[in-house]
Amino acid sequence: MSRKSPGPTADSDTDNGSDNGTGSGTGTGTGSDNGRRRSRRALSAVRRWIVTAPGTYSWLAVLFVTTVLLHRTTPAFEHGASDGSSGGPSWDPVRPLISGVLWIDGGHWLPYAVLFTVFHATAEHWLGTLRWLAVAALAHVLAVLLGEGVLGWAVRYGDASPSAGNTLEVGVSYALAGVVAVLTYRVPHPWRYVYAFAVLVFYGVPLAADGRTVTDLGHVTAVLTGLACYRLTRRAPSAGKRRAPSQGKREAPSPEETERPAAQ
Repeated sequence: MSRKSPGPTADSDTDNGSDNGTGSGTGTGTGSDNGRRRSRRALSAVRRWIVTAPGTYSWLAVLFVTTVLLHRTTPAFEHGASDGSSGGPSWDPVRPLISGVLWIDGGHWLPYAVLFTVFHATAEHWLGTLRWLAVAALAHVLAVLLGEGVLGWAVRYGDASPSAGNTLEVGVSYALAGVVAVLTYRVPHPWRYVYAFAVLVFYGVPLAADGRTVTDLGHVTAVLTGLACYRLTRRAPSAGKRRAPSQGKREAPSPEETERPAAQ
């Protein structure tokens, strides 16, 4: 009875060839699958970033609609919405309080979409929607009231022309300045002081210049309001703080516990 010689048979060669072909095909498929997974993860991260900041992106959606309307209306309406001209001089703080959060000064939406994503969304994720909204609202309201009050006082006592009383502060920059300032407490030490100094210089230099305006005063007021909101950030986690371990997760035993013999 003859013995079969050892070594690969024709069937095994065929199997190996098919395995090699499958392996190479699987490698190509795996690469494309990884690319699709990365794309899905990136889209999921973007979607999660937007969904978890509902206040910021709802506000951006409203600003997008009003910006489109502003560009499609007549130049007279656009000019009236920008400077608030309505006839005689008056001091009406209600108009800028409302219109200041509905219109973008200059009518360019995309730069504000970037700024809202960088600053407003970051602050909303950190503070939560209610506390973020409180900071933005306080900064906007106090800046508008102080700016309009100074403007009304200047018109009344002759330090400004009567037509300046019709100036309407349009734009969301006051709320943005307040949120930019409150993010100081999000920056870890020692960079927190560098960040605060940069914010104060950025908004303070125009107010110290010769051509300062009521808007420059409003920006500085909003920044100081944001810095004064420190108590609203007390319970928010800082950038350098580690998250506490979950209560349901058991911590690893210490070396003494592992070496200690079990009780009989």
